[in-house]
Amino acid sequence: MASPPHVNKHLKPLFQLVVNNFLVLVVAPVTAIVFLRKAAQLGPEEILSRLHGLRQAHALLAVFLPLALATLYLMSRPRSVYLVDYACCRPNSNCRVSIGSSVENVRFSPYLDDGGVDFMTRMHERSGLGDQTYLHPSFHYIPPRCCLSDARDEAEQVIFAAVDDLFAKTGISPGAIDILVTNCSGFNPTPSLADIVVNKYKLRADIRSVHVSGMGCSAGVISLEVVRNLLQAAPRGARALMVSTEGTSIINYAGRNRGMLLPHALFRMGAAAVLLSTSKSMARFRLMHIVRTLTAAHDRAYLCISMKEDDEGETGAYLSKDLVPVAGEALKANIMAIGSLVLPRSEKLLFAISFVARKVMRSKMKLYVPDFRTAFQHFCIHSGGRAVIDAVQNSLRLSDRDVEASRMTLHRFGNTSSSSLWYELAYIEAKRRMKKGDRVWMIGFGSGFKCNSAVWQCMRPASNIIVGTPWADSLHMYPLNYISEEVG
Repeated sequence: MASPPHVNKHLKPLFQLVVNNFLVLVVAPVTAIVFLRKAAQLGPEEILSRLHGLRQAHALLAVFLPLALATLYLMSRPRSVYLVDYACCRPNSNCRVSIGSSVENVRFSPYLDDGGVDFMTRMHERSGLGDQTYLHPSFHYIPPRCCLSDARDEAEQVIFAAVDDLFAKTGISPGAIDILVTNCSGFNPTPSLADIVVNKYKLRADIRSVHVSGMGCSAGVISLEVVRNLLQAAPRGARALMVSTEGTSIINYAGRNRGMLLPHALFRMGAAAVLLSTSKSMARFRLMHIVRTLTAAHDRAYLCISMKEDDEGETGAYLSKDLVPVAGEALKANIMAIGSLVLPRSEKLLFAISFVARKVMRSKMKLYVPDFRTAFQHFCIHSGGRAVIDAVQNSLRLSDRDVEASRMTLHRFGNTSSSSLWYELAYIEAKRRMKKGDRVWMIGFGSGFKCNSAVWQCMRPASNIIVGTPWADSLHMYPLNYISEEVG
């Protein structure tokens, strides 16, 4: 198989400079030269004569028309949406579970045979999770004791902790919230999680509330799009509260199907609360783009993650062996869409050249993989598991540093589903790596199969990284050297 087009690493910066600044470096100087030559040919008297010959109406039109078009554009474009702040839950210490205790619980499980015990032991030890992740106390029993009241207690614990921290960080009162969007796939009680939040914080009767369910781990970006659309339709300056969580009751499976046992080694407690507005006041990030990709039309993708019953009638969350390749295909489609929005001209040109060369030469030459590090300074990749992070890192040719936030979040908190992206952003900020103007790419994966992206631009780095951060008690431990060595 032929190699993709290669650009010398010493010449590439010069290539990027010329292509990305083509208007300034080439078009503007050429236009100026042509204009000056023409002026020199005409001479000062001829130029003045032509200017005097212009009608007053033409002069006014030349000034007024550009101003009118610019005003019309500014009035018709959608309002920008800003992230005011966010907070992530760090559950109570009595919820903490180590790999050793998880393995011990597996060995005493009444549902597993020797093969199942060996399988789950390997999965726990290879999961990439550390010894300080969290599960609700109902999972600490042998066998786990999960019921509706336990699931509700878990949801209230993590949601209230995140929202309390968010209100403390921002100083915003609950009565100032105009829009509420919650998301959770596995636990959807009646009244809904949105209603639970309204009841707890006594939010206004005219609040516009929505609950998003069944969207899997990518639901956070979907909820973000719902919030954006509602804010753009609301009066200017409206505020929205978004809460992302997942109920770990979905991993309580009392059977032997290995595809349904696997979630127990990955999913853990967590939640994030996010405050957004169309007002720049207090804003820390600006939402640049949201790009969603859904591949549910293909059965292989549609069935790779699902809630189902096994042959014995036991219900659980099922993860197919096709999950990683399906995620790769969804990611490929998503980056094709987002690349045109965010990549600099130099990367687009290199990709176009490789695409045309492949068509003209009719060869199996690999397409050029754009360097997304030219568009983004930070990456928040859903910490769905080591295999998912590895696949994204390899597909986008990212460094270990680029995926550090994802790996460390997986190790410290496990797969917290849709809220994991915010734990990763909190890690980047806690390490004081975020700077004004930096762009962040959030990539979420979920059942269906979905790959959803959100792009943020930093307007103001965090001034206080202690309040509301889940990393306050463990930041000094990360990054873990052995993980970097293992991956690299």
